[in-house]
Amino acid sequence: MEYREDFQEFVSLFLSKHAIFGGWFEHVKGWLKLKDKPNMLFLSYEEMLKDLRGNVIKICKFLGKELDDTAIDSVVTNSTFNAMKGNNMSNYSAVPNYLFNQDKVSFYRKGVAGDYKNHFTAAQEEEFDKAYQDFMKDVNLTFA
Repeated sequence: MEYREDFQEFVSLFLSKHAIFGGWFEHVKGWLKLKDKPNMLFLSYEEMLKDLRGNVIKICKFLGKELDDTAIDSVVTNSTFNAMKGNNMSNYSAVPNYLFNQDKVSFYRKGVAGDYKNHFTAAQEEEFDKAYQDFMKDVNLTFA
């Protein structure tokens, strides 16, 4: 999304249907329609944080690939937040500044779940919760 200096402006844009590529809720709901397809695997960031190795193994099984422990360890090591943040192939540092200006914002922030609580005001959290309830009322989706 386009960088916004004002966080409230960003929150409002994020909750609207006018963000780049459309609204987040429609995006998520579109993918969730495919959740029972045999060629779709859904993982949450929270699940990955809790058990990265177990989720790498789950991905291997989903893909029908067997990796030995050394290969799995390598995937786990290179899939950690810090490894990906430092990797020029995943941190957007190779993208020109006119497309993604890393001087203003980093693609990777902290790598923790729930950090929004340190940034949202009570009113913003209420605004998000209301929008979530309105847009996602017909979706059975829970977060850890």
